[in-house]
Amino acid sequence: MPDLLQAPRRSTVLGLPIHLLSDYPGWLLSQAKHSSGAHVVTLNAEMAMQAEKTPNLAAVIRSAELVIPDGAGVVLYLRLRGQKVQRCPGIELAEALLRQMPLLGTEGTVFFYGGAPGVAQSAADRLQYRIPGLKIAGVQHGYLSEEERSQLDETLRRLQPRLILVGLGVPRQELWIAEHRYLCPDSIWIGVGGSFDIWSGKKTRAPGWLANNHLEWVYRLYQEPWRWRRMLALPKFALRALTDAR
Repeated sequence: MPDLLQAPRRSTVLGLPIHLLSDYPGWLLSQAKHSSGAHVVTLNAEMAMQAEKTPNLAAVIRSAELVIPDGAGVVLYLRLRGQKVQRCPGIELAEALLRQMPLLGTEGTVFFYGGAPGVAQSAADRLQYRIPGLKIAGVQHGYLSEEERSQLDETLRRLQPRLILVGLGVPRQELWIAEHRYLCPDSIWIGVGGSFDIWSGKKTRAPGWLANNHLEWVYRLYQEPWRWRRMLALPKFALRALTDAR
């Protein structure tokens, strides 16, 4: 299992790192077994374009221990440069890692933070039902007062969960993780965007035929039409992918 023993191979997308592995969940589980903390960034075209305008976000992505090719646009960018890359959706990575956390025994605890009130709790409950032995250390929604945010910091410091899933949206979740990692330096931190909504049943993922044709963004726009302005980054990224490859 060489991927679990060596650092991931590194490439770049618009100057941002991307780490290439055959087994992302396995590598992260190995990190967790050795109490080696990691920040996982799920890079897609929208985030890459946003990072060009947000230096703080770009700095966080560059400092992350693992940046995965979450979006079809990122995969296209790399394939145009002759690299054989398979897409790794962040929600699938997180769920695969959740299924492996019971292998850590009593230390394999998970914390859910983010989403609207009740959503993260529902997601945790459903996942705990589906994954035998999954240990939920705690759950906290993302609409907190200043006092509640301080309480959350103390809770994380006390519990030291091995896996912390943060669903605050991009770039807020990436910036929040970078700012709070010191609370649990040995933990695996993953920004999971809207995954809590999917796991809770509040929303659904795109049908397979859309995903297989790299059109998940169409389904997401259908579910969240307010995102249309942010989606304008996609054709801009595609143009960059094509022109920069020449």
